[in-house]
Amino acid sequence: MRILIHTLLIAFSLLFYIPAMSADVIEDSHTEAVVEIPESLSNPRKTMATFLTAMQAVNNGQKQKINDAVSTLDLSGISELIRPAKGKELAQTLSSVIERSKKVVLGSISTNPVSGSYVFGKYSQGQVEIIKHVDGRWLFSQNTIEALPAILEGLLEEPAKHGASDPQVSLPFYIKVRALMPEVLKEEFLLEYWQWIGILIVILIGMVADKTLAWFLARNVTLWQRKNTGYQDLDNTVLRPLGLMAMALIWWFGLGLLALPDTALIILSVAVKLLVSLSAIWSAFRLVDVVHALLMKKANATDNKFDDLLVPMISKSMKVFVVVIGIIFSADNLNVDVTSLLAGLGLGGLAFALAAKDLLGNFFGSLTVLLDRPFHIGDWVIIGDVEGSVEQVGFRSTRIRTFYNSLITLPNALLTTTKIDNMGARRYRRMKTMLGLTYDTPPEKIDAFCEGVRSLIQLHPYMRKDYYQVYFNQYNAASLDILVYVFWETPDWNTELRERHRFLLDVLRLAKQLDVEFAYPTQTLYLKQDMDATPNVMQAFQPAMSESDAFAMGKKEAEAIVDATLGQGVKPEPVRFP
Repeated sequence: MRILIHTLLIAFSLLFYIPAMSADVIEDSHTEAVVEIPESLSNPRKTMATFLTAMQAVNNGQKQKINDAVSTLDLSGISELIRPAKGKELAQTLSSVIERSKKVVLGSISTNPVSGSYVFGKYSQGQVEIIKHVDGRWLFSQNTIEALPAILEGLLEEPAKHGASDPQVSLPFYIKVRALMPEVLKEEFLLEYWQWIGILIVILIGMVADKTLAWFLARNVTLWQRKNTGYQDLDNTVLRPLGLMAMALIWWFGLGLLALPDTALIILSVAVKLLVSLSAIWSAFRLVDVVHALLMKKANATDNKFDDLLVPMISKSMKVFVVVIGIIFSADNLNVDVTSLLAGLGLGGLAFALAAKDLLGNFFGSLTVLLDRPFHIGDWVIIGDVEGSVEQVGFRSTRIRTFYNSLITLPNALLTTTKIDNMGARRYRRMKTMLGLTYDTPPEKIDAFCEGVRSLIQLHPYMRKDYYQVYFNQYNAASLDILVYVFWETPDWNTELRERHRFLLDVLRLAKQLDVEFAYPTQTLYLKQDMDATPNVMQAFQPAMSESDAFAMGKKEAEAIVDATLGQGVKPEPVRFP
């Protein structure tokens, strides 16, 4: 089995390693390939048309088209951590600037400017221009991107001569808020004062939402537990992470509305995104506990023990899935290239697989327990030199509670190679004992006692009725031994002990009623007294019995006994149970 596991591990490692190596080769072979320029960005006119068409669709409710507008902007100077949110904000700002500047006539825009750039408008704060990128695309330049907020603010104070008389493009939120602020709040200390106030308000709103939602969820969980029995082990704070996630989301969206400088936005975005990711993982993790409680209640309501083993395995699988997806989600939020990370793991796949052979061996052992079902939760098992009841089965190990109440943890890999004796799977629980009667017990009482014990077996509800043995079995040194060989059909050891107790007490009562005494080891001392040497005259005149007479007497008495008990020539039928 271990050789098979090692072979599989090496195969998996090669599967990781070969795609990663192939990807490197493919990447090297395409280094010199020519980058294809999108038709929508092939010249200044196409770029402007793409931007205007996308923003018009956004204003008509097609919010997903904002990505087409963002694709026309040169955002290479903005950190990847804030690029998606910042790009949408700048696209809306550029749309407002264009609409307030002049009407765009696409036919007047050159498709191949000699200078390599097209200037849409010049302002005191900067200019809006489309320049040719190094890869051949025509994009709104970085200088335009940097000057857009100042240009739009200037247009709000002094509208352009040829701008739209009634602009339809909605202004960015921060522009509207800043326009309402007095000049004193526009002064700066690292950030403008109104931005500091905005950060404080967003933080307070998030904290209030967290506490309110946490209290509301805890109260409802408590009420739910009162109405539904079987969930008392579930903590009423099980949904507490949802409040934390609500706070993190409010901070995430709230800080994005304040037009913070790139440096401050990067720092805060990393912290808030990390908080969102962790709270989402924690929330999903605790929701799995709720699902586990619901499934366990259904499992406990059934007589089948397989679901008692399956539900914990499902819950643990879901938690592993949540952690893996959470890590990928967190990495994606922090703009970590997950594809490259997974490809990099392939390079060390062989070493990792060899290091994790025991982990995978335990995992396959848990699958063996799940598929073969050699035992269930609560079964009394003997595995090697470990004996006890199964308490928990996990991915790595199985926990067994011994009868002296210690907890033994067995690696699941051991279960694939070790003999498992499942005492809990017994259909019947056997008792074999000898009841010793005294030697002075008459045969009739022995028969009466044995038949009485058989009747007790038939009358006890948990005892097996189709197979049992109660017979005079042997002559012991100090007793006449009665074999009692019976079975109980009980679900657990506790019930077996109770029924065994009842049966043995009833046997004692039966013996007392029949005046049958139980033997115990005894010794009898015979004292022989010397008699007078004078022989008994009667004995002297009695002749000794011959051997043939002795045989005849024994045979005669035996025939009389058989005639009295069964009858000569009668052969009883074999013992058959109903």
